[in-house]
Amino acid sequence: MSPKRVRFAATATPPLAEPVPSVGPLVFSVPVLVLGTEEVVDLSDLGHPRLVRPLASALIEELGTRGGVRQRTRLQGAVQTVRDFVRFTVAALEGHGELALDDLEPGLIDAFEEALTRRYAAGSKGPRAEVLLLLRMLRRVDESHPGQFDLEFAHRINAKHTSEESVAARPLNAYPFPVFEALEAAALSDLGTIRDRILEGERLAERGHDPEGYGWDRLENICWYLANRGPLTPAHLAIRGVRDHGGMKALNSRLFLTPGDMVRFQVLLACQTGLEPEAIRELRADCLVSPARGYVTVTYLKRRSRGAQNKSLRARDGGTLRSPGGVIRLALRLTQRARDMIGAEELWVAPSGTTGELAPRFTRTVAVDTFPRRAFLAAHTIDAMKDHDGGSVSLDLRRVRKTFKSRQYLRAGGILPDFVSGHTPKVAARHYADIAAHDEIHDQAVEAGLAEALAVALPPPVVLDEDGSRLDDGEEELPQQVVQDTLSGATDVWLSSCRDFFASPYAAKKGAACPVPPWVCLECPNAVFTSRHLPAVLSVLDTLERQREEFSVPEWQARFGLAHERITTGVLNRFSTRQITTARAIAEAGGPRLALPTSFLETIR
Repeated sequence: MSPKRVRFAATATPPLAEPVPSVGPLVFSVPVLVLGTEEVVDLSDLGHPRLVRPLASALIEELGTRGGVRQRTRLQGAVQTVRDFVRFTVAALEGHGELALDDLEPGLIDAFEEALTRRYAAGSKGPRAEVLLLLRMLRRVDESHPGQFDLEFAHRINAKHTSEESVAARPLNAYPFPVFEALEAAALSDLGTIRDRILEGERLAERGHDPEGYGWDRLENICWYLANRGPLTPAHLAIRGVRDHGGMKALNSRLFLTPGDMVRFQVLLACQTGLEPEAIRELRADCLVSPARGYVTVTYLKRRSRGAQNKSLRARDGGTLRSPGGVIRLALRLTQRARDMIGAEELWVAPSGTTGELAPRFTRTVAVDTFPRRAFLAAHTIDAMKDHDGGSVSLDLRRVRKTFKSRQYLRAGGILPDFVSGHTPKVAARHYADIAAHDEIHDQAVEAGLAEALAVALPPPVVLDEDGSRLDDGEEELPQQVVQDTLSGATDVWLSSCRDFFASPYAAKKGAACPVPPWVCLECPNAVFTSRHLPAVLSVLDTLERQREEFSVPEWQARFGLAHERITTGVLNRFSTRQITTARAIAEAGGPRLALPTSFLETIR
């Protein structure tokens, strides 16, 4: 019997569903590396999944949580920011119904910032930090869901960060060079101690036996356990031998790196290479390639370089800790056991201080103020050194990188094309050249340039001896009548003689009398100085010197610097010591003839 065939009507065929888009999570868990636990994040109570899912995915990317976060508080703060923004948006768009990305309006960002400002105490940085985090997440959403945002909203989140940031702030400053050198020397010294400690622990482990059968009372047996079974955990704290030999953390440090150890490695590598802190933290075990002729290539990840994150740096190599290659090779050697135990590819693997669990210790988070960093500074009294602002020093690896770049900039003589490496000229100039530590040398460079330009435009003073011969370096021959009038005093204008009082370069029209005060003669090409004028010149010089007590150095330099330089290097150094001594004695006698003009005193005051 043939099988019965069944036919369905065409309308009964279920329609094809639209492709399901990739959706983000509403409930997810994040490993907390320090604690060795997982934090569950549940955003399902917020509703509006078409809005919340992309924000949750952006949150994961922003915190680098695919490998875990180091601090639970940072994760909790980021989650709270998402919650705050979604709740604020729902309240602001009440009655709108189910919200999606294209419902967000530009005014929401500024209104959200104002609401946060009212919530926080006056002067708090909390609102700015929360809005900056939100904007970074929204940009990630815009990248992963192009075209979903309203055009004006997309422009708003990419145009500027917050209302406070409409005026750009100065970049992070470098350290004073003595602080930088102290950090490098301290880290270099401590790495030798770390090396000796772990190598000694390995030697003890070779002489030990399994403490489960031979007892926990001997340190060699505990080290054997560490080398063969892994780090101690809180469960071992009840063992008397563990307590007697210093406890879990102290014993684990005999064969594994501690957070304090890794601070030393980070600092030294930052001082030697200038690598970004996050790049150092994410180095992998295979980061050294192509060693040759005392150099090696260090491959690293620079996440901020969109589309070109894989970078490399050619650095010195060798069997010394004064070379970056040697430092990384030592780190590879001291972390090899930990990596082998968990099969990790990351360079920095160490046990948790709380759980003893082995894991990569670093994430993309760049913490600034931590206990291991403060302890490192205190151990070498670096925290007692003074920063640029006179305050105490704290350890920020970003500033270590700034100082490394600052030293390169100064070695290049401020020539930007010679300094740019790994940046565009604009980034190098903005973030590494235009920092507060370079303000003084930039001011000096401007002053030197102006002085050089002025020297070209302003010839040196004309100085004659008592017989009319030239004492200055000028080659122009003065007319005989000018020389006679100068020596006789017929054309004196207090500080000097004038070649032609009615041919002044400062006059508004030809033939008019010189309109400027008499001290401008120091800068005038018409001025001619002889020994007869020295008493007046010395009186002016004494007055200028007394003004140093009245004004700050920059203000005194602006008021009197040029006149002082013209007197000392353009006039006085052309006369003999005997001539100047005689003139000074005459000037000290005083008298109406040497009294300073009232207009000069008014200018000083």
